Amino acid sequence: MNILVTGGAGYIGSHTLIELYKAGHTAVVVDNLSNSNPESLRRVAEIIGIPEIPFYKVDIRDREGLERIFAEHRFDACIHFAGLKAVGESVEKPWEYYENNIGGTLTLVDVMRRHGCKNIIFSSSATVYGDPVEIPITESCPKGQCTNPYGWTKSMLEQVLMDIQKADPEWNVVLLRYFNPVGAHPSGRIGENPNGIPNNLMPYITQVAVGKRKELGVFGNDYPTPDGTGVRDYIHVCDLAAAHVCALQAICRHCGIGIYNIGTGHGYSVLDMVKAFIRVNGVDVPYSIKPRRAGDIATCYCNPAKAKAELGWEAKYGIDDMVRDSWHWQSTNPEGY
Repeated sequence: MNILVTGGAGYIGSHTLIELYKAGHTAVVVDNLSNSNPESLRRVAEIIGIPEIPFYKVDIRDREGLERIFAEHRFDACIHFAGLKAVGESVEKPWEYYENNIGGTLTLVDVMRRHGCKNIIFSSSATVYGDPVEIPITESCPKGQCTNPYGWTKSMLEQVLMDIQKADPEWNVVLLRYFNPVGAHPSGRIGENPNGIPNNLMPYITQVAVGKRKELGVFGNDYPTPDGTGVRDYIHVCDLAAAHVCALQAICRHCGIGIYNIGTGHGYSVLDMVKAFIRVNGVDVPYSIKPRRAGDIATCYCNPAKAKAELGWEAKYGIDDMVRDSWHWQSTNPEGY
């Protein structure tokens, strides 16, 4: 299959490109490079052994730009990663998040249907569950009140895509609800490369370990969890990337609408991750306890059984792999790309 990958130069997108090519697919990347680096695509091509990844620097809100790309290529499906993704920033800039994530996706989907491409895998998030009513979270768990505009864009776009499919059954829509991606490609050539201060735990840990930051701030140690710090379902980015290839097989079966949790099914606390990083890599990570952040919940991990049963997908990497590959990337690329 030939796949349009929006946001393909980003963290999850670049790792997914490797899995797509390994499975015999081809891809074309669209990315505005607002939170990514084209060097990632050069390194992906190097890893998979091809001259280059076809790439267009185009924003998904640019209808004319998308029309040109669809006129040049025939796509079997789109894997849609492109979007603003920082929870804290979304609270400060809600209009920008709704305009970019929702407006851009509406434009993308309209161009797709005009060109007869009605298969989409959407990069959703566990944030759509809000404060979940059950742990571990299954796909039957009701969606909750999201705690930030970023989460609402994911929740709203899930509804938009389901409504489109209901109105036109030719569409196949797969919603992948990610839990907490960490790690990097085992080669150390590509990894998470945040702009400015990291919003996620693992790149903050690695930047402290490499000496870029003084210490890690742990937000809250009084949650009702084994060590008082928040518990999350951390998943290796290569496992997450592989889930998208399995989702393409669901599209080939004309799944209509498929909704899947993509996580390991295991919850690890913030301090579990810090201690595993120190143990596996032999590098100290100083940290201090800070007040809780508004909107954070105590525990969030999934039951991934549905993805295993219907997609044949399950996570293969454990916590030691996650922290080792994260450090391999950061230590060999201390300044990122």
